Amino acid sequence: MAAQFPDDNTVRAALMLASRAPSVHNSQPWLWRVGPRSLHLYADPALHLKHTDPDRRDFIVSCGAALDHCAVALAALGWQATIHRLPNPAVPNPAVPNPNVPNPNVPDHLASITVRHHTVGESDTALAAAITQRRTDRRIFSSRPVHLGDIAWMGARVARMGVSLRRVETTTDFKAILTQALWQHALDSGYAEELTTWSGRHAATAGVPTRNIPDSDPASAVPARIFAGAALDQPLHAPPAYDNGVLLALGTSADDRLSRLRAGEATSSALLTATARGLATCLVSEVLEVVETRRMLRSEIFDDRYHPQMLVRVGWAPAGADPLPATPRRPVSDRVTRLDGAPLAGFDDEHSA
Repeated sequence: MAAQFPDDNTVRAALMLASRAPSVHNSQPWLWRVGPRSLHLYADPALHLKHTDPDRRDFIVSCGAALDHCAVALAALGWQATIHRLPNPAVPNPAVPNPNVPNPNVPDHLASITVRHHTVGESDTALAAAITQRRTDRRIFSSRPVHLGDIAWMGARVARMGVSLRRVETTTDFKAILTQALWQHALDSGYAEELTTWSGRHAATAGVPTRNIPDSDPASAVPARIFAGAALDQPLHAPPAYDNGVLLALGTSADDRLSRLRAGEATSSALLTATARGLATCLVSEVLEVVETRRMLRSEIFDDRYHPQMLVRVGWAPAGADPLPATPRRPVSDRVTRLDGAPLAGFDDEHSA
């Protein structure tokens, strides 16, 4: 009789790829629990960045990206995932007025995954390969235009997840909103301390290391977040005026935990689709972390019909640009146990890169 659930080595391989998902400040705020016939995703409240992400949007979106990465990895390994979202939601914390915020001391049970055997297709392999190739590229993009067909393909993929994708024109009004968010963060000492803690590291297993951070150029169409310790050179002969990248917004009709989780899955799908087509990508979330500017963007981009959950910059890396190194990841063994608390075989000596 064929096995009804992957063995530990297959689970390990899938979760190593899932760990490559992007997350706010590369915090990797997820936990995995493996049952006899199911895999469970939790959000780790200890890794919620309270000043950067006060309403936990980034927190849940990050976990949604890991969820989709896991499903993509399983498909390439011969297992089709069925995702059951919010199967056992935590009791809301009565001390917090936002009903979307569960008890901060209890990990959020965000999803359970059941699987069945699956014939691996070419697209499964391509998307899984994109997981290992994708990098957050904060550098200036080239003047080569992004093909409308690539944007349409990303839009079709995220639409199947119930998420809307819009192209954002970087108008004067948009730049003013972005600048307002940058200034509000610049005046927040708690945010600055958190940013310093989570960036500029060289050898950590989390956070954004200096080797992946270029200087933020205010002349850019979408200036990057100002991390600590920039050490990545911008490509030669690529001034901001020649950047022909495209900014895309992902939005949802509601703004609850389920919508944010789905937005994270859609973000993953958009990034992997773009990467598989050779494009460079960069997530833009700072302007969405400030209540006022996120509300302004909802009106500016979506005419108040959808809630913006993530912005994605897409473009072509300049010819001759150095390949980006992978950002560090926590050992998967630190993030995975069985449902009964026991460790999984083969998880005691690996470090994802």
